[in-house]
Amino acid sequence: MPTRYPPGPKGILPFKYALEFFRRPTDVLTRLTREYGDIVHLRIGPQHVFVLNRPEFVKEVLVTKASVFAKGKMMEGARRVLGEGLLTSRGEKHVRQRRATAPAFHKQQIEAYTTAMVECADHAVSAWRDGETLDVHAEMMRLTLAIVGRTLFSAELEKDAELQDGLNTLVRMSPLALVPFVETLEKLPIPSMRRIDKALKQVDTAVYRLIAERRTGHYDDMLTTLLRTYGDSISERELRDECVAMILAGYETTSNALAWTWYLLSEHPDAEAALHAELDKILGGRLPMLNDLPRLTYTEMLLSESVRLYPPAWAIGRRSLEPASIAGYNVPKGSLLIVSQWLLHHDDRYFPNASRFDPMRWNAEARQSRPHFAYFPFGAGPRQCIGESFAWNEALLLIATIAQRWRLRHVPGHPVEPQPVVTLRPKYGMKMVVERRSAVQARTGTAAN
Repeated sequence: MPTRYPPGPKGILPFKYALEFFRRPTDVLTRLTREYGDIVHLRIGPQHVFVLNRPEFVKEVLVTKASVFAKGKMMEGARRVLGEGLLTSRGEKHVRQRRATAPAFHKQQIEAYTTAMVECADHAVSAWRDGETLDVHAEMMRLTLAIVGRTLFSAELEKDAELQDGLNTLVRMSPLALVPFVETLEKLPIPSMRRIDKALKQVDTAVYRLIAERRTGHYDDMLTTLLRTYGDSISERELRDECVAMILAGYETTSNALAWTWYLLSEHPDAEAALHAELDKILGGRLPMLNDLPRLTYTEMLLSESVRLYPPAWAIGRRSLEPASIAGYNVPKGSLLIVSQWLLHHDDRYFPNASRFDPMRWNAEARQSRPHFAYFPFGAGPRQCIGESFAWNEALLLIATIAQRWRLRHVPGHPVEPQPVVTLRPKYGMKMVVERRSAVQARTGTAAN
């Protein structure tokens, strides 16, 4: 018979951990696994919580037993924002939605998107001025929103300030989905709920306008494809849910990954010099194309390492739909299970000296030496991110486009702290000085590394 429960804090301690989790969740997860091991059990009132920290547990929860473990409490709470879109739906509805959305992310379609990705990046950085200070996180959010708008919706979403404000508010307020009795809080006229209501109206206004335009105009984009696929069988609300999910997933994670990449390059000039050398050799000053990516091996390695250190999706929660067992322990029905990219990506067993930035961890030999699920930035299994290829190609092309012309320097004294909300954002933005590489070369009399 399985042992009842794995080790974990008892008495009042689980409640203390739960309270601290809302402030510093990644620290809490790290401390729990260091104190109690790779499988930790907490009981917070009637709720059983399991924190799992081995690659084989990731595979079991997200792949092998994916039908037993559904989306966790964060995504349950996110239904107020996302409705029944691809990120939150379950069962047959999720399968149907994924099938309908898949054509937008086929290999041939992504190839068609890449020209727009590079053009958007080139246009955005052409407005930068040598020596100016920018919030690079905000710049990357505008850029990735522009790309999502142009490629999936044939729209200039980055010009809609109300939409941007609404999306940012919803992401910042996402931890409220984990608050006990959030369903009751939603009915109260408290400031946080009023901010969420306002943000929802801002997002809905923009999205319903897009839907109305597609019903009356002639477009060739993802939203038009959805309309053709579903016909009259899909409601306005269901279309809205699909669009909001695609917009949030399409711009939020990539903008964070890019912001952290620019910060890490600023802190590691040798890596930045190696990146510039590769781009200069392969591209020679021209804009990148999709068929350049297989040769930009160092660019891909440094992006992989950036995403390891600062995974945009930092944890995944699942809820057990029926009694189960993991590693010989009982998992009661309704339990919350947490597997965390933050934990495994920072584990010295799989990434020696894990706090160190080292793109060479991603050469072929090092990749083969690690368990497959020690690194899972896009999740795994049947709910693995459908836009993985879109996001990865986008990030590589944007790095190649921008780094050819610019160096970005972190402003001394500006605080840098990860903020784990629904994604891993820089809490205070990312203030950086942008330096045109040709200008750097002129000032120093050397190659512009």
